Amino acid sequence: MIRTLRAPFRPVTYSRWLHLCVPLLLLALWMFIEPAWPWMPLLIVVPFAFVPWVRLAEGLQAQFLLTPRDREAEDSGISTAPSARWADRWRTLVWLETRLVVAGAAWLATVWLPVMAVELIAVALGHPLTSDPAIPFIPPRWAAALLVPVPVVVLLVVVALLGDLITAIARRLLGPSAAERLTALEARTEQLLERTRIARELHDSIGHALTVAVVQAGAARAAKDPEFTDRALNAIEETGRAALEDLERVLLVLRESAQPPSQRPTLVEADRLLESARASGAAVDAELSGSLEKLPGPVSREGYRILQEALTNVLRHSGPVPVRVRVDMGHGRLVLEVSNPLPEGPLFMTRSGSGLRGIKERAALLGGEAETGPHEGGWRVRARLPLERMH
Repeated sequence: MIRTLRAPFRPVTYSRWLHLCVPLLLLALWMFIEPAWPWMPLLIVVPFAFVPWVRLAEGLQAQFLLTPRDREAEDSGISTAPSARWADRWRTLVWLETRLVVAGAAWLATVWLPVMAVELIAVALGHPLTSDPAIPFIPPRWAAALLVPVPVVVLLVVVALLGDLITAIARRLLGPSAAERLTALEARTEQLLERTRIARELHDSIGHALTVAVVQAGAARAAKDPEFTDRALNAIEETGRAALEDLERVLLVLRESAQPPSQRPTLVEADRLLESARASGAAVDAELSGSLEKLPGPVSREGYRILQEALTNVLRHSGPVPVRVRVDMGHGRLVLEVSNPLPEGPLFMTRSGSGLRGIKERAALLGGEAETGPHEGGWRVRARLPLERMH
């Protein structure tokens, strides 16, 4: 009740009123052509409903006029994408037909109620009415003067109610389909993954470099030994150079994050990773089995990133050593395995960088699992990603 009373003071009431009046252009034009068939516009809009871009136009119009405050939100409730499936086209048809019907009701209220107000003013002033007045009865002049605001108030209430009705219908019929919601969720998941990875990279690489630089600089100043200072400066230089390389890699991730998920690399392009590793001096023994091009999009994209991170870890921590890569698609899951011999020393065994955590997080996000650690005298990264739930 309070919301209805506030309707005249809400800008969205009038933008929704405008949205209700737009189809009246078609109705008014048709009434000049053939007023005997007022229902004909319901048939005229049928073929337009099956044009994919009509849904886009209707969605944009609904967002700007029906839900102007929500159009910048991640989920405004109204889609602005062309029809991709027949289900979307049928929903667009129902929307166009419903919009015409509701617009007809709005037209009756918009025309009839103001006419009633004008006739009441005429009665209050003592002017005669036409033979077919809009008001159901002719009141006394004093009563007519008191009743003048009633049609205006009723008009605003009807417009507000019809605006709420058409907005609810728009959210239902022009709302994102299941496929669109899945795509949006995938894009959001991809964005969160990249943000998490960027945070890990910045914390591990840049934070480590700054810590080393501060400690070395403090130690050199305290030692007051030219030889020690020279060694400290060399350590700071090397650490800073490594941090710059890591920062460049993080910036590359930021540039890639502007791409939609459908344009990200997939396991079909795994040869590019393998050739890059070979160009770095690693002897890569790769075996890829199964129809990788048939993998679900999220699995293929995350599998590519897991393989990329696994190869990067090998090159970073073990250098150009022999690498064994196995990618197998079958039995309802994708198995990805990268193994290599351990280098001399404890570095590879004790590290716990963000790369391995990222591999496990990507696998867990898809409902799978990943194992990283020593295996048969070497180091192995093994990820198992389910396929059934992704269809």
